[in-house]
Amino acid sequence: MNATTSLLLVDDDRDLLKATAQTLDLAGFSVTSRTSALEALSSLDRDYAGVVVSDIRMPAMDGLEFFERIRSIDPDIPVILMTGHGDIPMAVAAIQAGVYDFMTKPFAADRLVQCVRRAAEKRKLVLENRRLREAVQDEDQGDVTLLGQTPVMQRLRNTIRQIADTDVDVLLTGETGTGKEVVASLLHRWSSRSKGNFVALNCGALPEQILESELFGHETGAFTGAQKRRVGRIEHSSGGTLFLDEIESMPPASQIQMLRVLEMREVTPLGTNEVRPVDLRVIAAAKVDLGNPQERRDFREDLYYRLNVVSLFIPPLRERRDDVPLLFRFFCQRAAKRFNREVPPLTISLNRHLQDHTWPGNVRELNHFAERFVLGLETLTHDTVMPEANVMDRSGTLPDRMAKIEAELIREALQANEGDVKRTIEALGIPRKTFYDKLQRHGISRATFVNGS
Repeated sequence: MNATTSLLLVDDDRDLLKATAQTLDLAGFSVTSRTSALEALSSLDRDYAGVVVSDIRMPAMDGLEFFERIRSIDPDIPVILMTGHGDIPMAVAAIQAGVYDFMTKPFAADRLVQCVRRAAEKRKLVLENRRLREAVQDEDQGDVTLLGQTPVMQRLRNTIRQIADTDVDVLLTGETGTGKEVVASLLHRWSSRSKGNFVALNCGALPEQILESELFGHETGAFTGAQKRRVGRIEHSSGGTLFLDEIESMPPASQIQMLRVLEMREVTPLGTNEVRPVDLRVIAAAKVDLGNPQERRDFREDLYYRLNVVSLFIPPLRERRDDVPLLFRFFCQRAAKRFNREVPPLTISLNRHLQDHTWPGNVRELNHFAERFVLGLETLTHDTVMPEANVMDRSGTLPDRMAKIEAELIREALQANEGDVKRTIEALGIPRKTFYDKLQRHGISRATFVNGS
């Protein structure tokens, strides 16, 4: 956890500032040092993911006023104040006002490090809960698929935000159920094209004759049964976004026409010679690697390269296992609300199933599993609990196998104690520092086991 935890350190005593920053840096925190509170305020906003440590007695703006300014930005940012002995009554009053903690100078370095760790854990849970609440508000738009704190999901969300408001065409790849249409929808909603239409078409769901009419449109009498003019999906998406799902299933003849549309940004409906310009952005999705000739098969190479301006890979759940408990809890809460049921107790065997199952259907499968669980239809019998192959796998070196067993035991203890650190380390019989080191080594997020998070 500490390797990615930000810490804002403020003290007008430069020598003490340097020494304290070195201590916290050696403990694994990413430290930003400032000599004044006014300067430090520019580093803070509501999404700040770290902890603030500040001296009380400073010129221009003291620590208490600094704390009040921070509270106006976000009252949940943890603030730890460093005080002299004469400032203790002032510090106690600050605690009552909402300061996370205070350290009396001189203080032991280990005590400061432990205090910051606890504050960072609290901040992490606050932000996680916010993200869950935001996801609940956005669930109708499917943002829940992108919930997760694994590095691969953080990178994916950052990339989506970076490219959303550009007009580049995007190729999405990923297995069934990973959320490719969700990503396409977000690219549309987070762009300046959001006021236009988001037009989705599954290329594998329509016969070739119908697909051509759906894409390009037709005039009255263009073919038998064409009784009135129809605007095609491409033209309808002009000014917005066209999402072509399962594009690897597009027939060869349609591929040639689509290639011309992408190159010329114009469309010619069936039954007319009229060329109509379109303001087009295309997001295509494929279940196979179109860059691999063996998987691409009869899909045109030139169309692949034309679509592949920016490529995004949507990871399967088995590559983001630590996100599974978080997603499962969310799906359970949503299902409980939908079915007017209580969420059944979460057990160690359930957690083992969530961690060990490969989830070939990905997020879609996990959602359905959560719904059955809330309805009481999913009982973890010996038939449904996956064997502990990931833990007792005979392959790999002895240290690798022992690491898997250790990680599983830590997850079980966290699950049994609902993420409570004190109870978990007591159950495991290890020091607090060792516990946090092992969480970081195994990539385990404690927040996913906290009851209600």
